[in-house]
Amino acid sequence: MPPEAVTSTVMHPVAFIPSPSQGVWHLGPIPLRAYAIMIILGIVVAVWVGERRWTAKGGSPGTIIDVAVWAVPFGLVGGRLYHVITDAQRYFGSGGDPVRALEIWKGGLGIWGAIALGAVGAYIGCRRRGISILALADACAPGIVLAQAVGRWGNYWNQELYGRPLHTFWALKIDPSHRPTLGDGPALDPKYENIGTYHPTFLYESLWCIGVAILIVWAERRYKLTHGRAFALYVAAYTVGRGWIEALRIDDAHHFLGLRLNDYTSIVLFLGAVGYLYLARNRTGPEAVVGHAPGASAPAGDAAAPAVADEAGDAEPASGKDAKAGEPDSDPGADDAASDKPAADDDAGHDEADEDDAEQDDPEQADKPEQDASEQDEAADEDAAAPEPAEAAEPAVDEPAEPAGTPEPEPAAETAEKPAERQDDEPVAEPAAESPEPAPEPEPEHVAEPEPAAASVHNEADGAADAAERVGKGEPVKDGK
Repeated sequence: MPPEAVTSTVMHPVAFIPSPSQGVWHLGPIPLRAYAIMIILGIVVAVWVGERRWTAKGGSPGTIIDVAVWAVPFGLVGGRLYHVITDAQRYFGSGGDPVRALEIWKGGLGIWGAIALGAVGAYIGCRRRGISILALADACAPGIVLAQAVGRWGNYWNQELYGRPLHTFWALKIDPSHRPTLGDGPALDPKYENIGTYHPTFLYESLWCIGVAILIVWAERRYKLTHGRAFALYVAAYTVGRGWIEALRIDDAHHFLGLRLNDYTSIVLFLGAVGYLYLARNRTGPEAVVGHAPGASAPAGDAAAPAVADEAGDAEPASGKDAKAGEPDSDPGADDAASDKPAADDDAGHDEADEDDAEQDDPEQADKPEQDASEQDEAADEDAAAPEPAEAAEPAVDEPAEPAGTPEPEPAAETAEKPAERQDDEPVAEPAAESPEPAPEPEPEHVAEPEPAAASVHNEADGAADAAERVGKGEPVKDGK
């Protein structure tokens, strides 16, 4: 009896998630890789969410974009370095090709390396903007985990990093060319040669990341997570999911004590995040979210404003002093008039008393008003009748006779100017006594006004002196002379 033929059948569930037929499209010589497109879309989501949350915290718009200029390149380099270091046998082992370490478009970005080195770039950007790295991490945490949810779909387009075989409707179909192989050779692993559907670990992690983002937003509002605690919650929650997802994957990895290397990394990061949440549970207070433009110094700008205000305050008294120095004739008079208002009337009274004393001390000054009155009377009666010599000499009856040869002293003319000067000064003193307001500033053109009055006083003084001399000689005085 002939032996029966052995046939291998590939196990496929009735329903499954199909894999894409290709992950690269060419625009002429330029390849468009779906993996790179997913990474770029994830970055856009992270920046958009982070920008909205940052402005909601009171930060300046555009800050997240400026920081992303530093964080994204650092993160890409860090992610690739983590992958190359943890899978060094692929690139530097026997039969490895070091050039393949640069082929980032073929996949291979370690999230922990991307987070670690990306944080260094973010720190540089925060220092340049003068903002808190912890506050920025809290604002970006939901966006980062959503970026991971989008980026994981790049594994779907590359048909990589799937899990163990699965026979159910959400299983992912993997083409034979992307199934596990023996070592780095082209031969398929016999265990998976006839199995076509596997756990869609990319989908598990994508959905888990979306759930972590929702958890962060809820916990932040519920418990007021600040000072890096929202970011710590992201790390702790993500590592929990990454731990059980790593247990499903069948791709090559380093194992220690039955666990994959990424499992140990997740355990360490989880403990660190939980410890930070406990230590920072009572941290409160304001966070530096306003910042300044890159390259500027916020403290110097803040200190300059009060300095300008102080300079402005010091300039006002200086300007006032300059104004007073430029008007020496007006302000002292106004200040004296304003400060000595109660004494204005006393000054007027003292002036009158001084006039009386001067008249008593100088008989000639006392008789001059009488001479002026007599001269006016004689000028008025000149047309009616000729004045008698005796009457003309009446103003000088009480006046002691002076020697004929003695000339009139010139101080009489100087004393005659004093009433005129007092007449000019009286209008200045009266407004100061009547009005509480400072006296108006005299205009330069009024300075020359006293000169005609002084000239007329000199003329009258000369006439009065001649009349007194003639009366002393016994000569008649005509027309007041």
